[in-house]
Amino acid sequence: MSAIQLAPNLVVSRLVNGLWQIADRERGGVSVDPQEAAHSMLPLVEQGLTTFDMADHYGSSEEIVGWFRKLYPQKNIQSLTKWVPKPGTITKQDVREAVTRALTRLQTEQIDLMQFHAWNYPDPSWLDGLFYLKELKDEGLILELGVTNFDSAHLRVALASGIPLVSNQVCFSLLDQRAAGDMSTLCASHKVKLLAFGTLAGGFLSDRWLGKPEPILNESLTWSQMKYKRFIDAAGGWQPFQKLLMILNEVSKRNQTSIANLATRMMLEEPSVGAVIIGTRLNGHDTWDENKRILHMSLAASDKQEIKEALKIFTAIPGDCGDEYRKPPFLTASGDLSHHVENFPKPYSIKPGDIGQEHVMSGTMWEELAGFSRAVKIGNRILISGTTATHNNQVVGGNDPAAQATFILDKIEGALQTLGASLQQVVRTRIYLRHVSDWEAVARVHGQRFRYIQPANTMVRADLIGDEYLVEIEAEAAI
Repeated sequence: MSAIQLAPNLVVSRLVNGLWQIADRERGGVSVDPQEAAHSMLPLVEQGLTTFDMADHYGSSEEIVGWFRKLYPQKNIQSLTKWVPKPGTITKQDVREAVTRALTRLQTEQIDLMQFHAWNYPDPSWLDGLFYLKELKDEGLILELGVTNFDSAHLRVALASGIPLVSNQVCFSLLDQRAAGDMSTLCASHKVKLLAFGTLAGGFLSDRWLGKPEPILNESLTWSQMKYKRFIDAAGGWQPFQKLLMILNEVSKRNQTSIANLATRMMLEEPSVGAVIIGTRLNGHDTWDENKRILHMSLAASDKQEIKEALKIFTAIPGDCGDEYRKPPFLTASGDLSHHVENFPKPYSIKPGDIGQEHVMSGTMWEELAGFSRAVKIGNRILISGTTATHNNQVVGGNDPAAQATFILDKIEGALQTLGASLQQVVRTRIYLRHVSDWEAVARVHGQRFRYIQPANTMVRADLIGDEYLVEIEAEAAI
């Protein structure tokens, strides 16, 4: 199968041309000729590889695809792009400007798939961004919506809140199996497909690194190589990685293919994966004739089992999908977020009190109506009010208790961040449930966030105010 239906009106290639390497080619201020690069797209399109993935920050990638549309209007391609806004407040105008800018660059009237990235879940602006993107989808400027680097908990929040997502683009490879767990289960239940990137680990999962000495992690490597060398280190290091390459080499020879094609085919075999994204530099040196063989490979069950057994020597990459962009260890090219963002604004506003206290206001209608703060800091204590899944005047998480609990803990963490504190300083939580039957779903969410913090906790059933609310949580922190 060379194509897959992501949505009723959107069919994409199972091998997607990833244009992130355009940014690497333009590193240091060197510009790529967009017309020349657009001409380099033609051989891919004529082979049936008609889907291109890009982003607002992948150098001139969107302009290149726009030039292709201008030069070859008769050719049908699919444009998957991303919007990665800076951390902080997101307004309707911000969203419209971002979409309009992408439409202009792509020289089209409708974006096939707009994928959204969120930096800091405790700042609820990420939900504003998705709700406003949905409005532009309804308006017809966007065909389908997806996300990129979302973890399973927040993909669930978005879906339960009525955001019609069709995909989540995440790192998924033999080295990085995070997406094989809760993420794949969630996607299967909501008919969301994963778009897998990093399947070749920046080219390290290939014949040319078999038996080679360990490279030094510095600026002499490409951005992709710097990033995925960190993944290799996190998974156990160069020696176990070489053992994996030797096994992949044996299996690939039996199947008359390459290590790279074998590694990619293994990811296409994952039921949750709709397509894999393979980087192209659009410089005439791409190997798509060889790559297309991936689509027609057939692996024996014994081959797949041998590879899965080989993966047991590795340490699991920590966290959930996308955590490499949100928490240590930052498995990015630079090892931190310095080349991605400048700073993280406080999620909420602070109002000083009359006796030296600080009040955090999250802006819900309830705070004004009932005259209370989301949180109060006095001395070394932070007291956080009973918090429901309310953002502005709407309920987040629908009728999913786990989704509501996730957003509530995000709000609590956002209040703490605003006051310069963190979840690690929480010493007490209290959970109120509308339905006793929801206890386990909510407890699991609490457990995921507080597994290593372990505050004192109470959970009780209560008649919550507002039929739409399934759970309410309050907290106390000591600084």
